[in-house]
Amino acid sequence: MMGYKYALKFLDGANYCKTKRNGGVHLNVMLYHCSGSGESHDEILSYEWYEKAYQKIERLTHLFKNVDLIDGRLVNVKDDSVIIDDRIEQRMRTLKSLVRAFLGCPSVQHTLQKNLAASLAGANCDPLVSFRKPTEREPMVVNSLTKVSNFLNVTAQQRKTVRLTICPRVTHHRIWTGAIEEIINGLKLEIDLLNDQCPSKGTKMGQQIVSSCLKFLAETETSYDPDSTSWMRLSPAIVVGSPLSYKWEEVLEMFNDLIKCLESEKGILYHVSKLEVMKEGLSQIKDVLIDKHIGYKEVRHQESLVQKKLSKTMGYSSQCLFSLLLYYLYGQVRDIEVDVCGGIYASGGNNNFSLCMGRILTSDDEKMVLCGVKQLDRALRLFKFVWETAGVKGDLDLQGHLWCVGAAERSLIYRGNTFFLHGISL
Repeated sequence: MMGYKYALKFLDGANYCKTKRNGGVHLNVMLYHCSGSGESHDEILSYEWYEKAYQKIERLTHLFKNVDLIDGRLVNVKDDSVIIDDRIEQRMRTLKSLVRAFLGCPSVQHTLQKNLAASLAGANCDPLVSFRKPTEREPMVVNSLTKVSNFLNVTAQQRKTVRLTICPRVTHHRIWTGAIEEIINGLKLEIDLLNDQCPSKGTKMGQQIVSSCLKFLAETETSYDPDSTSWMRLSPAIVVGSPLSYKWEEVLEMFNDLIKCLESEKGILYHVSKLEVMKEGLSQIKDVLIDKHIGYKEVRHQESLVQKKLSKTMGYSSQCLFSLLLYYLYGQVRDIEVDVCGGIYASGGNNNFSLCMGRILTSDDEKMVLCGVKQLDRALRLFKFVWETAGVKGDLDLQGHLWCVGAAERSLIYRGNTFFLHGISL
């Protein structure tokens, strides 16, 4: 089970807190990443800048060894513990920002090209993937279909095709209820662990509401077991004094209560943000029955209403729709973070393209590398899914890149796609 930590026990806390920012390095990174002109600022980054940046990258990488930002959480990959500390998280983001700028260093670019050319020798693709442009080295939080489509240059007509194709799949009753339960179970785990460390009135109340919500869903769940005799169930006789049939409105009210009592914990409890997202769908189906005690045909009718209402009302930009898509594809609802957004590159002609994205690691430990590969693979396959669903002309190959100080250059295959591990050096 994941544990929460309020400090990095494997760091020297005193030394860590005394580490000073290098004003010049920090200023240049901000200028480098905040320019809206679209022009490259590589020319203002001198060798002295790269030298200072590399020293800081080395120091921070050592301090954060085996720690990474994974889907919005700071995680120690070695033991899967979650670290709650805003200051440490900011330092991690500073590290990744420095590395993104450092990837523009001429020597890094030269090494990247040389190693890719050697690795892809004889392959039917173009090795000149440089991440040279600042826009190719920006981070990206993949949290909507619109963001994916903008990146892929998907047209309005193609977006309509994507929506019409995926809506019937991701709004299926089992996907909808599965996503809701995934969010509630994830929130329960977060609250339980937080209550073990630093309980508050809000988290204690939230714990009770979460338990009630899970109990409610369990009591109203319809069995999909093929051996079940639920199809034989008839509509029950009306009994005086019996409760009215349950509706999705009751889940919506629980979500509202959870959001209210956990308002002060929004920055810590990731799944609170997902409660907000799923309210969009709940508000559309609040009048639909959710009750296993009604007859079989009525149950199926109510389930079809869920699918129809959600498919009709959720637009392409809906984060609720996107969360359902993530659950449909991966069985989880967390947004995906990409450290280096990369781009789409022509590859070998004949309408062949390569989608290249990257992650920044703090260790080349096998577990750390595999974790980075899995995170990157989720993002890459999501983009390819939208590409193919939209009917974009051309084949899209997937290519992942990972960077770590002191790592030996190598490549590996995961789920049929190639991932390159690059060392960071001056």
